[in-house]
Amino acid sequence: MLFLGLGTGLGSALIVKGTLQPLELQACPYRKGKTVEEYVSTEGLKELGHRKWNRHVLKVIELFRYMLQVDYIVVGGGNSKFLTDLPSNTLLGSNQFAFLGGIRLWEGIPKKFCSNTVFRPKH
Repeated sequence: MLFLGLGTGLGSALIVKGTLQPLELQACPYRKGKTVEEYVSTEGLKELGHRKWNRHVLKVIELFRYMLQVDYIVVGGGNSKFLTDLPSNTLLGSNQFAFLGGIRLWEGIPKKFCSNTVFRPKH
């Protein structure tokens, strides 16, 4: 499964056999010397308008589906609410659990890496 986060930038992660693999898909060249992120981020939305932006997001979804051969794509992030007519095997995610996911990731960090931080998880 591929996750794409549409917001100020483009976040991406791949889940392979239950393991999260962070990606840097935002840097992929796309069109006219620009990257994918420049088209599908908030910057792209402001520059292109909702209709054109939506078309580019759908093209990018299909490009990544073909490139990575994933069964499902989940699209989330603050700008995902502007999407219409998602392709098959593409789900609109919810930001509801983003904060909890961040906490779970933080809890897995060994204490020795947390000594200079403002917030330390309780272990």
